[in-house]
Amino acid sequence: MSTLELKSIEKTFDQTRVIPGVDLQVKDGEFVVFVGPSGCGKSTLLRMIAGLDMPTSGDLLIDGQRVNDVGAADRGCAMVFQSYALYPHMTVYDNMAFGLENAKVPKAEIEQKVRSAAALLRLDQLLARKPTQLSGGQRQRVAIGRAIVRNPKIFLFDEPLSNLDAELRISMRSELRELHRRLRATMIYVTHDQVEAMTMADKIVVLRAGRIEQIGAPQVLYEKPCNTFVAGFIGSPRMNFLPAELVRACPALAAAVPAAAKQIGIRPEHWVPAPAGQGLALTVAGSEYLGAQRLVQARLPDQTPVELLLPGDRNDAPQDVIHMTADAGNVHAFDSNDQRL
Repeated sequence: MSTLELKSIEKTFDQTRVIPGVDLQVKDGEFVVFVGPSGCGKSTLLRMIAGLDMPTSGDLLIDGQRVNDVGAADRGCAMVFQSYALYPHMTVYDNMAFGLENAKVPKAEIEQKVRSAAALLRLDQLLARKPTQLSGGQRQRVAIGRAIVRNPKIFLFDEPLSNLDAELRISMRSELRELHRRLRATMIYVTHDQVEAMTMADKIVVLRAGRIEQIGAPQVLYEKPCNTFVAGFIGSPRMNFLPAELVRACPALAAAVPAAAKQIGIRPEHWVPAPAGQGLALTVAGSEYLGAQRLVQARLPDQTPVELLLPGDRNDAPQDVIHMTADAGNVHAFDSNDQRL
């Protein structure tokens, strides 16, 4: 497997800099997820790594070798697309073998590689079928199998699960993690779904407007987001942001608010009940029953909206006033520039 390094990578389209300069290192065998809102540059970065787009400037290195001028077919990267991109007139076997046949790989070697990948992906009973006879999850596994048979240095995934229904996405996430464990391959995965990023990644790269906001393990980004953008993007439901002066006036939370704080972040699951007069007074607007938990929508006295994940057996009615606080370790403070204090 392989390492990847991006050095001052920039990309310009029609005088517009969409990637203003990215530096990134991916270690051998890492599962790295690029995450961010639509238009943040995730897929553009992936396409440059694959060789489908060229950087305007900067260096792209695979195993320490500069590959800017190396074509996509010779970089040793295999890309799995959102659309599967299978040939509808070919069988599963032929779809997986097609790239190897074009590369003039001996038939016996093709047979061995296709059947080995098919067994790994539980496709061995489906090799004679055509894509129209497969489910969405099976088609995606064929697309992954087509990448595996090439024995690439780096696997690249461009939102591969976004066409699947919710239940199938969850099972495919587990399958991809298990595949990574078995192959011990370097994988780079693009998604706009932060839940996918949190559950799959060894390392998450959070992007905004072509820039890297923060890089780290899922737990690091969740517990210590570097700014309000990362804090609001990572975690579902998203973090609540409250005016620091209002929180500072709350006896139970005052000690957790630094003098330089302008905003305070508290995640929905970190609220705990407080005695009247000690916590923040929140007016309930509504709630959603989720079984073990209830998602409560409420408002602060200044009408700032707040969401709370509370035990499912609570039954707070609209207009009820509830008093809440949070442990100091779960209170996030941000300065006037939206940076973590």
